Amino acid sequence: MVDVVVIGAGPAGVFLATELAERGLTVVGVSLQPPAIAWPNTYGIWVDELSDLGLGEFLSHSWQDCVVRVSGKTLPLQRHYGRIDRRRIQAHWLDRSRQVRWQQGEVSRVQVGSDCTEVTTTDGEVILARLVVDASGYQSKLVQRSPHAPLAFQAAYGITGRFSRPPIAPQQMVLMDYGDDHLSPADRQHPPTFLYAMDLGDGVYFVEETSLAYSPAVPIATLEQRLYQRLQQQGIEVKEIHHVERCLFPMNLPLPDLSQPVVGFGGAASMVHPASGYMFGSVLRRGPDLATAIAASLGPSHTPPRQAAAAAWQALWPEARRRKYYLYRFGLENLMAFSPLQLNHFFEAFFKLETKAWSGFLSDSLTLPDLVRAMVDLFGQAPNDVRWGLLRSVTSHGHLLRQTLVR
Repeated sequence: MVDVVVIGAGPAGVFLATELAERGLTVVGVSLQPPAIAWPNTYGIWVDELSDLGLGEFLSHSWQDCVVRVSGKTLPLQRHYGRIDRRRIQAHWLDRSRQVRWQQGEVSRVQVGSDCTEVTTTDGEVILARLVVDASGYQSKLVQRSPHAPLAFQAAYGITGRFSRPPIAPQQMVLMDYGDDHLSPADRQHPPTFLYAMDLGDGVYFVEETSLAYSPAVPIATLEQRLYQRLQQQGIEVKEIHHVERCLFPMNLPLPDLSQPVVGFGGAASMVHPASGYMFGSVLRRGPDLATAIAASLGPSHTPPRQAAAAAWQALWPEARRRKYYLYRFGLENLMAFSPLQLNHFFEAFFKLETKAWSGFLSDSLTLPDLVRAMVDLFGQAPNDVRWGLLRSVTSHGHLLRQTLVR
């Protein structure tokens, strides 16, 4: 019998398996693909977030010139942004965790007993473990959560390549560009989308059309069309395509049932930031604490699986973090209800907050009192159309505020 089975070999699964193994636990990883298969998506992170974790060396690129374009204005962010070197950090974690036994397959059943958990794969193999952690993503079939309304998805279509001329200023990173001159008046009435772009050097750029969060999701085909319209409006042709990226994930996935015996991590545990879509930094910050809690709960004694799972869930989703989650959910509901004009006004006010406030909001690193203070400051600085939108939302989504403020 092993200590932990980790399901999934994306960043969350590989990182957590590494952290667990380094705490002396025996770990088996189960994944549809080998853990060394390259991860497909781009992972951006603020440089200070990564350097604070001692991982600054795992950036493939970084930018000092980072901007947001809203309301026809370019706002410098005065904060450095980076792009994760995903191949290098993946290889680093796999090298650190050579004692983890990875096997290819799909889990078909998890049966929790009083003294161990039986994990069965579709190939009929049975693995006995003291605890199971599902890091297979938001579509997990094992992590249970309450019935919920239709999910709101962030979607994106991006290309890495060469262009007839630079799509953004050289050596620049554009976090958001909500300019919509390339759209027809009718298209401007549909959910707004923004450009997310990076200069990767040597004449290569990454450009991505992104929707914040909508239900139903903005179709990938629509985002692709809008990206090309944006480029054509500037007289830019795509000369070479090196990589195409398509992203789709929910922003308002409800919290899991925290009493269940299978523990989630990453997207399976609703760790995507409900108001920004970020998760990589959260995985890096919260993974070590979760691994420590699991190691302590299993310990030398024979801890029942349900007891070990309860300790893990408590470490991952303590009360203060749950209350922040609902406040972020309230913020997301507002963003989805705003008109394109309100959305521009909102982000203009948001990025004029003190850097500590808006950066802590995006990274989920503020305490609950500081988060509330930042949102109050935002309300005070925002124009009237944003304020009225926020006030109306108290009526329609006040239950999220109650879950934030009432113990």
